[in-house]
Amino acid sequence: MKINRLDHFVLTVADIDTTCAFYARAMGMEVVEFANGRFSLTFGRQKINLHQQGHEFEPKAAHPTPGSADLCFIAATGLPEVITHLQSCNIPIIAGPITRTGAMGAMHSVYFRDPDMNLIEVSTYQTNTEQI
Repeated sequence: MKINRLDHFVLTVADIDTTCAFYARAMGMEVVEFANGRFSLTFGRQKINLHQQGHEFEPKAAHPTPGSADLCFIAATGLPEVITHLQSCNIPIIAGPITRTGAMGAMHSVYFRDPDMNLIEVSTYQTNTEQI
């Protein structure tokens, strides 16, 4: 077997509406309702499915908990624009910009938290490898 890419992952959240509003505003993700009242956040060719804490869909993680994720997203814009946007949304940057190593090499990152206190990293590669 050889894996090509990530299609989706699931976040268990305390409040679906709050999470949808945050990711739409802060990160430009599209909120999509599907399958009789379920919600996802779409971006690029991926999505995040959302489970309301205490009302998760089966099958699910063994111990679904809001605030347990540490996620890295690659921005289509430069990091200065990311920082300016986060500041305009009054989202505190808790670290960065700093250099990190991603799946395809060196990248510059900033870190902040979503409403459930998940750690969110937004990065840009030092070269155009994210276009590959």
